[in-house]
This record gives sequence, structure tokens and C-alpha cells, in this order.
Amino acid sequence: MSTKILAIVAMLTAVSLGAGSAAAGDKAKIERAAAEKTALARVPGGTVKEGELETEHGKRVWSFDIAQKASPDIIEVQVDANTGDVVSVETETPDDEAKEEAHHDKDGK
Repeated sequence: MSTKILAIVAMLTAVSLGAGSAAAGDKAKIERAAAEKTALARVPGGTVKEGELETEHGKRVWSFDIAQKASPDIIEVQVDANTGDVVSVETETPDDEAKEEAHHDKDGK
């Protein structure tokens, strides 16, 4: 099998495994729109740059990267996908964002 085909098979396997965990009854009880509203309430005047449903520390959370006009930093707000409670608010500098992106690129995620 060629390297290219192996890479495609590996990618498809990773995607299907990731989708499988969400399909196995791990759905969010809280809709994205409600979670986004909750997250934005923590960052007045912010705009959602990116948002996704993910598993962090064994919990399903909506994770939102929120930008503010007055700052180059990104505020990451995580909202519990089952309760709607804010579980984490972290500030990420542009350097933090670059490191995270490099880590994702390295891991292929």
C-alpha cells in the first residue's frame, strides 16, 4: 500500500473514531446557541471567532474562542454541554494561540 493511501486510511479512521464517541449517546443537552449566549455574557462586546463541541477532562463542553476589539488576546470560554454552566474562562495570548496551533498541526488534529 502506498504511503498516500495509508495516510488517507489513518485520517478516515481518526475522523470516524471521533464521530463515534459523540454518536454513542454523548450528545449535548444544551444547544450551541444557548451555550454561545452564556459564553458571550462572560466577554462583553466579544465576538465568537470559533466554537465547537468537545470533550475536556471527561466532560462534554461547548468551547468558544471569543475576540475583543480592544485586545489581541482570545478569551476561551467553556460551557458544560449538559448543564449550561460556565466551567472555564481562560485568556490566550497570540503566542499561546500559535503554540496551540503548532501542537494541533503536529498531532494532525
